[in-house]
Amino acid sequence: MARAANPAPRLLGAAMLLLLLVAAGRRAAGAPVVNELRCQCLQTVQGIHLKNMQSVKVTPPGPHCGQTEVIATLKTGQEVCLNPAAPMVKKIIDKMLNQASAN
Repeated sequence: MARAANPAPRLLGAAMLLLLLVAAGRRAAGAPVVNELRCQCLQTVQGIHLKNMQSVKVTPPGPHCGQTEVIATLKTGQEVCLNPAAPMVKKIIDKMLNQASAN
């Protein structure tokens, strides 16, 4: 009478191998933090009207992005990337800095 082989050790070994492959693949793809270390503004606009803006965030160049990024949040909640070299955007930043220093 032939004895039937127990499939449990073989199944356990296959599951462990699959788990190791998935873990190695995730590490090779990079940590989630890497996804955030990139420029947020791929396209910019030259300016928008001040009455439509709720706030402006200026991000200086750094390891995440080699250029200054100016992101305006509109009153509708939409975020718009502004061209930091545009004259209108420079005026907006200066006005906001003057308001902040006055308070």
